[in-house]
Formats: sequence, C-alpha cells, structure tokens
Amino acid sequence: MTQTTDSAVTERASRRRSRPLIHRAWIVAAVTFVTIIGGAAFNSLPGLLIDPLNTEFGWSRGEIGLAVSLDMALYGLTAPFAAALMDRFGIRRVVVVALAAVATGALASVWMTASWQLLLYWGLLVGLGTGSMALAFSATVTNRWFVARRGLVTGVLTAAGASGQLIFLPLCAWIVKDHGWRPASVTVALAALVVIPFVTLLMRDHPADVGLAPYGGAYVEKPAPVTGAATRTVRVLFDAARTGPFWLLAGSFAICGASTNGLIRTYFVPSAHDHGMQITAAASLLAVIGVFDVIGTVFSGWLTDRFDARRLLAVYYALRGVSLLFLPMLMAPTVHPPMVFFIVFYGLDWVATVPPTLALCREQYGEDSAIVFGWVLASHQVGAALVAFLGGVVRDVTGSYDLVWYAAGALCATAALMALVIRRKATASAVTV
Repeated sequence: MTQTTDSAVTERASRRRSRPLIHRAWIVAAVTFVTIIGGAAFNSLPGLLIDPLNTEFGWSRGEIGLAVSLDMALYGLTAPFAAALMDRFGIRRVVVVALAAVATGALASVWMTASWQLLLYWGLLVGLGTGSMALAFSATVTNRWFVARRGLVTGVLTAAGASGQLIFLPLCAWIVKDHGWRPASVTVALAALVVIPFVTLLMRDHPADVGLAPYGGAYVEKPAPVTGAATRTVRVLFDAARTGPFWLLAGSFAICGASTNGLIRTYFVPSAHDHGMQITAAASLLAVIGVFDVIGTVFSGWLTDRFDARRLLAVYYALRGVSLLFLPMLMAPTVHPPMVFFIVFYGLDWVATVPPTLALCREQYGEDSAIVFGWVLASHQVGAALVAFLGGVVRDVTGSYDLVWYAAGALCATAALMALVIRRKATASAVTV
C-alpha cells in the first residue's frame, strides 16, 4: 500500500516538473497574433493609394473602389471555406499558402499598368489570401486551444488586425509620400513573407500534437481530418440559414463591415485629404484608431465573458451610428480636439463587435460555430465591399463622401435593433471564465 502511494506521489511530482511554465496555447495564440499582423499589412494600403493611382493611371475612384470591393468580398467569402480547410489540412498549411498569396499579389501590383490587373492582384490574390487568415482563423485557434479565457483571447486576436494597422499605416503613408506607392506595396509583401517561418516552426494544429490539453480544459484526442471541406461548409450554411439568429447576426455584421472596413478604412484618408489635410496626418489618425481598437477589443472580450452579448452589440452599434452622423462636421485641414475625440471613440468601438458576435455564434451553433462565424464574417465583408464600391461612386458623382457617412450612421441604428431581438438559446450554458 505504501509503495503504491509513493509511486503515485512520484508520478504526480514528475507531471508537475514536466508541466511548462507557459501553456503552449499562449505561444500558439502569440504566433496567430503575429500572423494576422503580417497578413493584415496590406489592409493599410488601399486608402493611401486611391489618390496616387487616380493621379498616375487616371483610373476613377469607382474603378479603384471596385478592386477594393472584390478584395473585401473574397476576404469574407473565403473565410468559411478556410475554416473547413483548416479542419482538413491543418492550420499551418493553410496559413502558409495564404501568406504566400498575399505577398504575391502585393508584389505583382508593382508592375501593373491596367485596371484589370488591379482586380487580379488586389482583388483576387490578396482577397483569397487575407480571407484565409480572417477571423475564422482566430475562431479555429481559440476553439481548439482554449476552453477558459475564450472571450479574452478572441479580443486579443481580433485586435491583431488593428495592431497591423497601427504599425503599417504611418510607415506606408510616409513611404507613399516620400517614395511613391510601389515601395509601399513591396513593404507589405515582405511583411507577409517574414511571418511564414514563424508559422512553420511554432504553429501547431491541435493541443494533442504536443500531448497537451487545451488551456483550461481536459485532454482530448486530435480528431481525424475532416474530408469534404467544401461540402461541409455549404451544409453548415444551409443548416444555419434555417435559423433566425443567423440572419440577425449576418445582417448586423454586414453593417459592421460597411461602417468600418468599407467606409472608414477605405475612405477616411481620401475624405480628409479632400478637406485639405495632409495624407500623413490623416493616416496617423487612422493609425490611432488602431491603438484604441486594441484596447476596445480586448476589453470587449473581457466584457463578453461576463455580460449578455446581445446588449453589448446593441450599445456598440448605437454609439457607432451616432458618431458617424457627426463626422462630416469634423472634417478640416488640421487636426483639432473634436476630431481626436471621434478617432479615440471610434477606435474603441471598431471591432469590439467581434467577441460578442463570436460568442453568440458559439452559443447558437456549437461545434460548427467557427464555420458559421466564417459565413457571418462573409456578410461583414460583403457589406464592406458594397460600401467600398459605392463610396467611390458617390464621391465621383457628388464630389463628397458626406452622404455615405450619414447612410452608414442610420444603418448602425438598425444593427443595434437587430442585436436586441436575437433570442438566447435555451440550452446555452455560461461561458467558462
């Protein structure tokens, strides 16, 4: 009896000694964070290059906006298939191919001479690449590697895109101003390539690959590769489309995309430039949004672990809509305190919607939540794509972006109402904190 007890004590002590000080899940999350930053570097470019491309090639803002629109639409439509492909081939392989596609598209655009090439490089290649590293990527990593702290991790990984904006927007604005748009495009291509070794060496597809349990959970065997990725993705869409919450989540998230990526990220810099502001100053303001986006998104993840996600979404959308209605009055040649207040406020709200939206997907759709969220993200990017195209057309026709700001503000009020009418699933349990 004593010998058995001593053996058990020794075994437990051995396990404690072999347990890493930092759970491998946090290392995987850190690699995911860096990967999203590298892949998102290109997202800082379109708003900076609209005027230079218009000047050099004579392409209308509508033509340039169409390429940005295609990029955003493919970003969204690729995401749900990318989540299924990660189940089939593994996270690491899919992400490496995606980074290579972004680098190729950004680098090839240096030699373009026709607008159809802009559609091919910016729209097709970059859209497919960034879509494969969209928020469905974050959802897959979070679902596999974490049981506890999912809301917090979701917020941190969502903030990675904003961190990329913070890093690359001022840099690319300076490069465009002093050296032209081509060196800026090469810079973001190199950023994507640099991340590939980190993914190859440090990313792992599942905790079982290294003999660990997910953070805060029990050990589970790695599931067999899921075949028929495309079929599964479409089937999950059809199943989710039969439920009311899916359409409410997709519709509100489409408005989210329209009011962020489609509008502010694409047209804030050229709109400010229309009012006499220097492109570097406008880009710096947009980068400041990235600073507060990180804070707001992480805090939103913390709140999502503790409060009703529906009410959080309603508050976020309502406040965003109000702020957009004031924006046209704030545009000026110089930076002034009310504009700084708008930038800080909008940054805090930018993608604060993601953690509660993902939490609602997880609550409603369980194991299929990453793919469902991919489809919800597709609607986000379709909304962004429509505004990216229509915003340029409105500017070509009216000479101003004001009408687009007002319309987006009204849409945000609609999104707030949509969030409130989502019904909680009766069997839902509290999220582990």
